[in-house]
Amino acid sequence: MEGLVTLESRFGPKETMDRLEAEVRGKGMQVFARIDHAGGATAAGLTLRPTEVLVFGNAKGGTPLMVAVQTMGLDLPLKVLVWEDEAGATHLSFNDPHWLASRYGVGAAVLPVVDKLRGALDLVTKAAAGP
Repeated sequence: MEGLVTLESRFGPKETMDRLEAEVRGKGMQVFARIDHAGGATAAGLTLRPTEVLVFGNAKGGTPLMVAVQTMGLDLPLKVLVWEDEAGATHLSFNDPHWLASRYGVGAAVLPVVDKLRGALDLVTKAAAGP
């Protein structure tokens, strides 16, 4: 899928999400929400493989992008989905900040911020997925 980055984890969904949250906090970013879609499905009497989203970021990273194009607030703060596929493998997926920048038509002046966001996402997701 265009603009979507996905990598496989060596760990199960819960451990992957716990590792991701610890990495995010360890890098000084704020966790805004941890949304358990599978838990919500169960509460509604439905079945969904483990599927959880972590919403996180910091004002220094996201604000310059929203100053450039305020509607980027629809895709910020950052989000990473941890999910289990039908074969039982665990994955982490996120929207590539470069794709988002292109989608919203941000100017060259904020591209260094986009690079930093992508670097941060790569760092925390790879650490959560394991070596």
